[in-house]
Amino acid sequence: MTRTHPHTAPAPDQTAVGRSVGVRATARVTAALRGGTTALPLLDGDGPFELRRLRSHGAQARVCIVGAMTAPLGGDRLRIEATAQRGAALHLTSAAATLALRGPTPEHATYDVHLTVGEHARLHWLPKPLICAAGSDLRQTWTIDLAPTARLVLREEQILGRTGEPPGHVTTRLTVRRGGHTLLDQQAAYGPDEPGWDGPAVLAGNRATGQLLFVDPAFEENRPEARLFGGAPEFGQAALTPLIGPAALVTAIAPNGLRLRHLLDTAQHTFPHLPGDLPQ
Repeated sequence: MTRTHPHTAPAPDQTAVGRSVGVRATARVTAALRGGTTALPLLDGDGPFELRRLRSHGAQARVCIVGAMTAPLGGDRLRIEATAQRGAALHLTSAAATLALRGPTPEHATYDVHLTVGEHARLHWLPKPLICAAGSDLRQTWTIDLAPTARLVLREEQILGRTGEPPGHVTTRLTVRRGGHTLLDQQAAYGPDEPGWDGPAVLAGNRATGQLLFVDPAFEENRPEARLFGGAPEFGQAALTPLIGPAALVTAIAPNGLRLRHLLDTAQHTFPHLPGDLPQ
């Protein structure tokens, strides 16, 4: 099956026998405050990214990312850029889980997300999970720039392998800057050839992991307290860690995606000013 799209640049010639270059695609979203509500002056999907406007939630503009083709595959270079300008409120979600697959080339795939949130703006990044199928090799990054008065909610979930199959390989890096200063910079790697990834110090045999990051100036006066979520370890557990920033990070591991979602939902709703602000 040929993977093409009207907006996608044609694939270059093969660089070696048995090695080809995958899809290059970028999606761009800009949210701007207009007359007391948030408008979307830029909504441009490309390649596997089809962007759809959803019904607004109060003054918040909502966008759903719909997969127009199977991606990411080996060799793909995918990128999403989203900006919430001063005073704007933007919610981004996805229609379905993202499935990383082996693909026709031995090259790894990349999936880069760049988020920019201006003064007094807020951005919610709440997509469906990433599933790393057997044989896949993905490098995913989030690069986030926040103004000092910006608010952010970021959620990410990773499922390592489909039912009954071994996991793919994935590395992730999350870099968050607030007012030009680094608030959080972390990297993780899971799957074949990564030492200790499945051991007791990392996933402890679990196959689902995720996190929630909250950045809110309100935490400067009302800092959340560290706490644990979940019961017996075999059903998964999560930990809330306050960050200097002001921010809070929830990290979770679980045996499957359903248990992971339950843990993250429970943690999310411990922030009483947030649930009504986060339509699913």
